[in-house]
Amino acid sequence: MGRIGISCLFPASWHFSISPVGCPRILNTNLRQIIVISVLAAAASLLYFSVVIIRNKYGRLSRDKKFQRYLARVTDIEATDTNNPNVNYGVVVDCGSSGSRIFVYCWPRHNGNPHDLLDIRQMRDKNRKPVVMKIKPGISEFATSPEKVSDYISPLLNFAAEHVPRAKHKETPLYILCTAGMRILPESQQKAILEDLLTDIPVHFDFLFSDSHAEVISGKQEGVYAWIGINFVLGRFEHIEDDEEAVVEVNIPGSESREAILRKRTAGILDMGGVSTQIAYEVPKTEEVAKNLLAEFNLGCDVHQTEHVYRVYVATFLGFGGNAARQRYEDRIFANTVQKNRLLGQQTGLAPDTPYLDPCLPLDIKDEIQQNGQTMYLRGTGDFDLCRETIQPFMNKTNETQTSLNGVYQPPIHFQNSEFYGFSEFYYCTEDVLRMGGDYNAATFTKAAKDYCATKWSILRERFDRGLYASHADLHRLKYQCFKSAWMFEVFHRGFSFPVNYKNLKTALQVYDKEVQWTLGAILYRTRFLPLREVGMLIILSEGCLELCRPIWRPPSSGATKHLKCTCPR
Repeated sequence: MGRIGISCLFPASWHFSISPVGCPRILNTNLRQIIVISVLAAAASLLYFSVVIIRNKYGRLSRDKKFQRYLARVTDIEATDTNNPNVNYGVVVDCGSSGSRIFVYCWPRHNGNPHDLLDIRQMRDKNRKPVVMKIKPGISEFATSPEKVSDYISPLLNFAAEHVPRAKHKETPLYILCTAGMRILPESQQKAILEDLLTDIPVHFDFLFSDSHAEVISGKQEGVYAWIGINFVLGRFEHIEDDEEAVVEVNIPGSESREAILRKRTAGILDMGGVSTQIAYEVPKTEEVAKNLLAEFNLGCDVHQTEHVYRVYVATFLGFGGNAARQRYEDRIFANTVQKNRLLGQQTGLAPDTPYLDPCLPLDIKDEIQQNGQTMYLRGTGDFDLCRETIQPFMNKTNETQTSLNGVYQPPIHFQNSEFYGFSEFYYCTEDVLRMGGDYNAATFTKAAKDYCATKWSILRERFDRGLYASHADLHRLKYQCFKSAWMFEVFHRGFSFPVNYKNLKTALQVYDKEVQWTLGAILYRTRFLPLREVGMLIILSEGCLELCRPIWRPPSSGATKHLKCTCPR
């Protein structure tokens, strides 16, 4: 007589057999078959409900962990406990082209695990507001009077000194980092400004401020700091805690003998300002990239631990920001139209009744270009597709593969396993007027941009007056939204070669309800060795001094002011 074995898809301990021999002979064949089928069905039901219960249990645990991590970020709005002696502080001054901003950060004592990073957050005052202050103009305005720089920056430092507990000043690192405005100055003027800061600040403030803490950072450094900041806020430097995390397999540079490790997939960044555009994302060790486009660094607090070693491609493109691009576009319009008028004897753009028809301006809007004492008159035709076609040559693309804007090399991006965040103009273009910031969809964005461009200027003005756009959207935004939408689209899809069906771009101003600044990445990077503090030892944080160093006080040549110098054991 036949035997039915039940083992497939069941745990080994559940293996059993049912033999018809054991059934009473009084049962006929059909009844015995029904009993066997019923037992099989009962066993399958038991397995199904067991799997469901297990999945629900661990699914809840996974969701709870994610929820707790989310809460840790969105509830980070409590006033900083300045009476807690275990809280440390750090200060960063962002000296930009139009003004300077100071950010005060804080973090609890490190947990002692060399695999974990410092838990750095923005300090909040007693009213729960971020401790941030901005002043104008930019520091580069003092290029011809560097002796006034210290007085200029003192209000910011006084502001920080009032918020950081007095007893903590001497161990609170202060970084003064200058960006685009200072980069364009001659080196001699940069040096004079920095020297004034290094000489005067230690006289009036007790912050930890060494020679390497005041500098003009490169666009590459700024891009790295921005990349670190967004990934830190997103929790991409944390350990993998559940199977639902997006992961990548990474071969760590310098550890060829070790097996590849799995860690969280980091996010790339796209940032389009007024003057420049920037892209940064992690690349594998197998991808060869020129040194000027690659940043390789260890975010861990132990140089011998390599799980936080990252290789990031960073490229900055001057002239590719939204405003600079519009200026280049207008310069080309002016030059080409003047030449064409001369050759053909035309008067295009020379009078209001014979305007140059600009496809990149909203329908029927009137605008002017002023150059060399001449005025060229424009009228918008609101043709989004023609606008895109017109600005494509400004990408300066080459026929070579794996290149982006200006023919610069761009490592392959694994579009199916990647995620990018777009900041500044990427967010303003999608949200301020079109009201679709967040998850980017090329088809939806294109349709909205076309509709906007083709709408008469009088209607757009009426909507603006009724407050239908974002509160910070002004008439300048409305006027050039059509151009900037086309420019953003072309830079993203043609310049950086993202496919039009790419679904993993998020345009954002804030992440977890917090504005993400590159200064967060800067303080994280520059304080990464602080957990290694020892009695009588101090970490001096600079690009060229990454070991434990003894603080040695000695006066600079210019006077009796104390400077903190660094001597590293080799």
